[in-house]
Amino acid sequence: IIISPTDSNLILEGSEIRRKYLDSSISQFQKSYLRTLIDYNKVLKQRNSLLKQFTERNYFDPITLEIYDNQLIDYGTKIHNDRMSFLEKLTPVFNNYYKDISSGHETVSLSYRSQLNDGDFATLLKDSLIKDRISHHTSVGIHKDDIVFEMNDHPIKKIGSQGQQKSFLISLKLAQFEFITQKIGFKPILLLD
Repeated sequence: IIISPTDSNLILEGSEIRRKYLDSSISQFQKSYLRTLIDYNKVLKQRNSLLKQFTERNYFDPITLEIYDNQLIDYGTKIHNDRMSFLEKLTPVFNNYYKDISSGHETVSLSYRSQLNDGDFATLLKDSLIKDRISHHTSVGIHKDDIVFEMNDHPIKKIGSQGQQKSFLISLKLAQFEFITQKIGFKPILLLD
């Protein structure tokens, strides 16, 4: 686990950076998660290619699409559940670290934003089919997920000072270190840059 100045990208950059953080964290203690994630991304790429072929060849094959959809649903639901479970268990540890660092002056939170929080993946895919066929991309799924970092019920990106953001990130990394230590039974390497 590395704590470095580039960690500010977790707050300042897009959701892809936060998903990578989430995925790499879970993969450190749950090897099956990485395999499921690789399989999901492979099927997603194949589904997007199929959507593009529908337009190029002017045909529609619902049976093949359903095969990809079923695989996406299976892999995506597992990933969603693992991510949600991880953040539910990490958040109290993170809150304790932040409280210690900041002397309890602010309240912070981590929340998992996913389209699957609000609906069944199969229904989401069905409802987005027309849009997906036009765009040639799968517009719903866990590849759109994000972690929302908040301070006093507002995005820390907008209201947090640089010092508060650094405290937030250090707390997050220390919580990750403690959580993974508990999961794997020994301390991972912690690098401070």
